[in-house]
Amino acid sequence: MANDASAVFDTRSSAVSNDPLADPFTPPADSSLWRKNFLLGAATASYQIEGAVDEDGRLPSIWDTFSAIPGKVLAGDTGAVACDHYHRWEADVDMLVSLGLEGYRLSIAWPRVMDTTGAPNRKGLDFYKRLLNRLKEKGITTFVTLYHWDLPQHLEDRGGWLNRDTAYRFADYADLMSRELAGTVDAWATLNEPWCSAYLGYGNGHHAPGLADGRFATQAMHHLLLAHGLAIPVLHANDPASQMGIVANIGRGTPNSDSAADQRAAHLFEVQHNAWILDPLLKGAYPQELFELWPGTEPLILDGDLQTISAPLDFLGINYYFRSNLASDGAHGFREVPLEGVERTQMGWEVYPEGLRDLLTGFNRTYPNLPPIYITENGMASDDKVIDGHVDDTQRISFLKRHLAAVDQAIKAGVDIRGYFLWSLMDNFEWAFGYERRFGVVHVDYSTQKRTVKRSAEWVAKFLKERKAQV
Repeated sequence: MANDASAVFDTRSSAVSNDPLADPFTPPADSSLWRKNFLLGAATASYQIEGAVDEDGRLPSIWDTFSAIPGKVLAGDTGAVACDHYHRWEADVDMLVSLGLEGYRLSIAWPRVMDTTGAPNRKGLDFYKRLLNRLKEKGITTFVTLYHWDLPQHLEDRGGWLNRDTAYRFADYADLMSRELAGTVDAWATLNEPWCSAYLGYGNGHHAPGLADGRFATQAMHHLLLAHGLAIPVLHANDPASQMGIVANIGRGTPNSDSAADQRAAHLFEVQHNAWILDPLLKGAYPQELFELWPGTEPLILDGDLQTISAPLDFLGINYYFRSNLASDGAHGFREVPLEGVERTQMGWEVYPEGLRDLLTGFNRTYPNLPPIYITENGMASDDKVIDGHVDDTQRISFLKRHLAAVDQAIKAGVDIRGYFLWSLMDNFEWAFGYERRFGVVHVDYSTQKRTVKRSAEWVAKFLKERKAQV
């Protein structure tokens, strides 16, 4: 196997030709990407695209509250309008279909579908019913995430994910949604990136609700994972034909040197970024090294919690973006040492596709019960501009080629990977970075809401057309 993911694919920049699509994506004939049952789709999230935060009975979320606090979000941006998908969903579905994408991963806004008493909000439910029914009519495979960070503010007022009761309220929410939407969802994901919800939301305050305490982070994580575990049997009971899983963001940590201290630092980085979530899900226990790294932060765990959390999964969603280079902090932890001269995205994240391959193959060795995997997010931000009606996002094209090559390498190494979702279908509200950072394969002009398909999306559409045409 080639050591560099880019060696497996033709990754020449489309900029070498006057026609950006003249240099097509050309995986080798034995690539898994040619399999027609390898799902290729795109993903979005409710707060990032929907807007309409005050319409049809939607309640405030923690991101409405957080983004309204001066200094919390770049340029004071909020998700109040976002991509106006709540009103433009029909055209957005048509756009998805026109690109030939086979799957769509979306999330439901919890504050849109239930009131403060837990009673259903029919107008909000009807929005998702119309959307999902249309997607199924168009033959799109639907992945629905129940929680993509927009906790109802009234639950945060009662303690949010620090309050064990929120896990039970989540199970009620999962019950309602799986009863109402049964038959329109191919795969349910309980949570998106609990690491971000717990650590960024409660550990360092970078995300909503903006709290910063190590013990808060581990307790929030435990309640998030408990919510997941409580929801899984409910989803199975109400919608047994669907797959049930969870989505985790993973991070690759590499040592800054060959020293034992730096090797240990990189290991501890991956413990807190990956094993913190995957061990309780797949081993039924938290990694003890986490509490060596963060002493005194052990969460309150009740009898039976870990058995609930480690219920079998039909699939595991994996989100991957970059790696971190680590050195020892001289104590019991790690510090990041940014590398010089490496390719980076608009976010400042290093482009490192090999990290995705290495993590996937490592998980396959570490967890004998690793479920089938979907790459539920992978993509990059760039400062894209529309010029003469086109967006030439050549770095993104190269990024996607190399990361899909890494996925193919992991499959050849024995990892059961069944699909890949681009992040994101369209530019959107990028959380604390507002609207400056563009992750979409479709450009959005936020002043007019005009959508412009980028070259990367044209490239993906061309490949999917070629694959579909194969006998």
